[in-house]
Amino acid sequence: MRHFLTLADYSKEEILEILELAKQIKQETKQKNFKDYMPNQTLGMIFEKSSTRTRVSFETGIYQLGGIGLFLSSNDIQLGRGEPMSDTSRVISRMVDMVMIRTFEQSKLEEFAKYSKVPVINGLTNEYHPVQLMADYMTIQEAGLDKDLVAAYVGDGNNMAHSWLNMAAKLGFELRIATPKGYEVDAEILANAQKIAKESGAKIIVGNDPREAVKGATVVTTDTWVSMGQEEEKEKRVKEFAGYMVDSSMMKLAQDKAIFLHCLPAYRGYEVSEEVFESEQSLVFEEAENRLHAQKGVMVWLDRKRDEK
Repeated sequence: MRHFLTLADYSKEEILEILELAKQIKQETKQKNFKDYMPNQTLGMIFEKSSTRTRVSFETGIYQLGGIGLFLSSNDIQLGRGEPMSDTSRVISRMVDMVMIRTFEQSKLEEFAKYSKVPVINGLTNEYHPVQLMADYMTIQEAGLDKDLVAAYVGDGNNMAHSWLNMAAKLGFELRIATPKGYEVDAEILANAQKIAKESGAKIIVGNDPREAVKGATVVTTDTWVSMGQEEEKEKRVKEFAGYMVDSSMMKLAQDKAIFLHCLPAYRGYEVSEEVFESEQSLVFEEAENRLHAQKGVMVWLDRKRDEK
């Protein structure tokens, strides 16, 4: 049995295999040819952090695969009242066929997976957001930019930056990350990605100059400067992230064929300008839709691997 906790746990071949499956299922979905890949199965969806895209995409996805999604917020289950994660896992995983968790610390997710009898999917933690990167890379493939890919991530060294590190290291493309001083990516996660990159041929560059990172890139991406739980830091962060907004002048430094991605929600006038967000280069809504299809690929793949030794 496999879990989907971080991209670092997967090989290049496995990631691409899941994406091919996702694209196949997407094509079937577009043709209204819904196949019961997971008939009568229940996906338990635990949300300690609220979400628009994660809930809608997983709940719709499992339904289109022939199953049903069960939404569980912290207020709905004993986890929110202090029950240990290990106990919650041993109870819920005896009643459902798969679990998606959107929570805070990666360690909580890993504890749940340790005690679970069913596959567990990381819907987001403070450290990683792997399902988003699957959707991002699927969008890049559809745009025909996966060959000779040069990705530039501009902004906070957060879970999105960490997942970009893992994806680049595994698939072997060039990634440039530019963050303000004091907001760099986690040193241990970076070191692990660089170690993997030596084997895959990936080129990973980290620095503090956003314009240098974007120069010649084929994909430019960013994330909100003020993530959930950081609202009290907003004024401070906005000042310290000055110069990191992806605007038209910054996009002009990228290749003419470059696309803009954002995991959403986006705050125009902060991490991205209105002009870039609404431009023809922006594929943010195609990217958001691909959350549905990429996650269906992940769920079906995990279900198929359930009984493998």
